[in-house]
Amino acid sequence: MKRIALVGAGGMLGRDLLDRLEGSFACLPIAGKKDLDITDAEQVFEWMEGCRPEVVINAAAYTDVDGCESHPERAMAVNGEGPGNLAAGCARLGVRMIQISTDFVFDGNRDGAYDEKDTPAPLSVYGVSKLAGEERVARNLEDHLIVRTSWLYGVGGRNFVEAILAQAEKGESLRVVQDQTGAPTYVPDLSRALLRLLVSDARGIVHVSNSGCCSWYDFARRILEFSGYAHVPVEPIASRTLNRPARRPANSLLSCERYRQLTGEGLRPWDAGLRDYLKERVKRHGSEGRE
Repeated sequence: MKRIALVGAGGMLGRDLLDRLEGSFACLPIAGKKDLDITDAEQVFEWMEGCRPEVVINAAAYTDVDGCESHPERAMAVNGEGPGNLAAGCARLGVRMIQISTDFVFDGNRDGAYDEKDTPAPLSVYGVSKLAGEERVARNLEDHLIVRTSWLYGVGGRNFVEAILAQAEKGESLRVVQDQTGAPTYVPDLSRALLRLLVSDARGIVHVSNSGCCSWYDFARRILEFSGYAHVPVEPIASRTLNRPARRPANSLLSCERYRQLTGEGLRPWDAGLRDYLKERVKRHGSEGRE
């Protein structure tokens, strides 16, 4: 049974991915810094020598986009240097690595979807640090796969869906950005795609997100509609009115054509994933839905 080390197993993606890996693979979950400090190169090398994985999946990241602006050193250490350390350790032992990355490596000025050959130009510290992680992985390890995704949400982590529903349940009106476009991606759909890529011989960069596209405003309206809160008013606003520390790309849409070529299938529409998330949410809360 193949030994897979999952770094970031305590996060939103990591927990879901771990559930899917167990049973088919011998899993070595690394939940957080207390298990392994990926910013410490020597600690990473010692850990890899001890556990000898055959594949390392790195789902660990500092994902607070605005927080990264205030803590750029932390962002670069976790998102940039950490993946590079893991890749260097993998290179020493002949281990394959899968690195999870983001749509925020792009500036959002492109017309249409970004493909893997488009030149990154991040706008934020978060995007710069994630791109640095990609570059360090590629430089340190030939046998690597970088998977970029977008607008991720799922169980067990802060996400846009929960933020919208929290406001709706309080009876509050909403103001949501209309001038940023992308593809919301449901964690279980990304996890299943990662498993398909894991058993493939894919190398380099692959974009993976649910199909279709929407603005954050459209996303919010659909969340409310599917949850029985269609009556809650939502005001579309421009990004600049929020005055957030980090700049976001106006266009985050990723072309997933390479993923389709590699696996023979694409991911389902983003709103189908949203419906499933909301149904599971009702089950978790132990009550009947409002639909």
